[in-house]
Amino acid sequence: MQVLVRNNSSARLLRSLQRLIFNRGLATVTDHTVSEFAPPTVPYAQVYSKPLPATLKLKTGQIFQGTSFGAPTSVSGEAVFTTSVVGYPESMTDPSYRGQILTFTQPLIGNYGVPGLFKDKFGLMEYFESDRIQVEGIIVNDYATKYSHWTAVESLGEWCARHGVPAISGVDTRAIVHILRDQGSTLARLDVGEEAHNLDTTNVKYEDPNTRNLVAEVSTKVPVSYNPFGDIKIAVIDCGVKQNILRSLVGRGASVTVLPWDFDFTKVADQFDGLFISNGPGNPKNAIRSVNILRKTLEIYQKPIFGICMGNLLLGMAAGMDVYKLRFGNRGHNVPAINMTNGMCAITSQNHGFALKDDIMPIGWKKYFVNANDGSNEGIQHIHRPVRSVQFHPEAKGGPQDTEYLFEEFLAQVRDAKLKQTGTKIYLPETLPKQEATIFA
Repeated sequence: MQVLVRNNSSARLLRSLQRLIFNRGLATVTDHTVSEFAPPTVPYAQVYSKPLPATLKLKTGQIFQGTSFGAPTSVSGEAVFTTSVVGYPESMTDPSYRGQILTFTQPLIGNYGVPGLFKDKFGLMEYFESDRIQVEGIIVNDYATKYSHWTAVESLGEWCARHGVPAISGVDTRAIVHILRDQGSTLARLDVGEEAHNLDTTNVKYEDPNTRNLVAEVSTKVPVSYNPFGDIKIAVIDCGVKQNILRSLVGRGASVTVLPWDFDFTKVADQFDGLFISNGPGNPKNAIRSVNILRKTLEIYQKPIFGICMGNLLLGMAAGMDVYKLRFGNRGHNVPAINMTNGMCAITSQNHGFALKDDIMPIGWKKYFVNANDGSNEGIQHIHRPVRSVQFHPEAKGGPQDTEYLFEEFLAQVRDAKLKQTGTKIYLPETLPKQEATIFA
C-alpha cells in the first residue's frame, strides 16, 4: 500500500498512528495460537499435540463422543447449558457455575482466547468473575484452536489445562440442549483418555453437586474490604459474589466489606449503611444458616437491603417463602423479565437452577419481577421497607445492561437513609468480631 505524505505534519501524524497500532498489538486472523509477547506455558499445563478422545455420558443414558482440548482428567457434575453468545471467560469463572458441566449453545467457542490476570484500580479482576475456573468441565461444538484478540495471552484449551478442567468438542450441542430442555437437567460424567473408550454406563458413578453446600465452598473465609473510604458502607454477604458485582458497588462510590456466607451480620449491623446479598451456586436449602441470620436481620435492620440471584432465594426464604428446582434452569444473556411495578420488559442475564415459589406471597411482600418465558419468580420486594432482590444479574458482563439502574437505585436509597439518620457523610472504620474460618474439603 502506498501512502502519500504532503508535509512534515502529516508525516509525524502517520508515524504516531503507526506507533499506536504497534503498541496496541492489534490482532489479526493470521496471528499464531500463542503471541510472542505471551508468558511461557506453566510447567503443569499439559497441552497435547495429539488430541485425546473424550466422552460425555448423561445419566439419562445418552452418550456423546468427541475430542478433548482441556485437561486430561475425568469429572462428574450437573449438565447445564447457557445461551450466551459471548463471555465464556466470565461464565466459566462465575462461582454460580460451581459443580456444573457447562454446554455452550454458541457453536464456535475459543476464537478470542483468554485474557491475562489483570486487576483494576480497586484490586478487582478485570476480565474474570473469580480467581479460578469454577465449572467442572465445558462442552462445545467447535473449538477454535487459533485465537485472535489483543487482550489474549493463551488459548481456551491451555487455560483449561492449567486449571485442571476437562473440555470436549466435536459433539452435537444442539442435541444435548434438546435433551436437557425436554428431560430436564441431569447429572453427567465427562471422561478423557482411556476412560473415554468405555461406553458402558452400567456402573458409572455420578456426583450430584446440589447435595453439597456449594455456597460455603466459594464464599470468602475472612472479611475483605474494597474502597474503604467510600461515602457509604455496604456489607456484602458472600455466597459466591462475582467481581463485577463488587465493581458495580465500589465504582459508584461505596465502601464494600465482603463477609463470609454464615457471618452473623446482626452483630455488626449498626456499622453499615446497607446490606447486599450476593449470587451463588447450588441448592439454597444447604445455606440455611444464612437464611436464619437474614431472618433475624429483617427483624432488627431498617436500612436498605438488596439481593441478586442466590440473594433473592435466601431473602425469600427468610421472608417465609419456599424454593423449588427448575426443570433446566435459566442461564444466558437473553432472558426476558417483566417488571411488575410498571409492566416493562427487560432483557436480563441469568444463571440459576432454583426459583422461589411465589404463588402465595408472605404478608408485607410482593412480586418485583416475573420471567416472561416460564412465569417463574425473578424478584421480590417489601411493600413498605427498602428491601428487595432480583433473580437475574443487573451487572451482567458480558451481557445486557437493561437493569444496571438497580445499583443506582439501591445506593441512592442507602445514601438517602444515611442522610436522614446522620445528616452527614463521614467514614468510620468497622470493627468486625473475629470469626474462625471453616475449611471445606
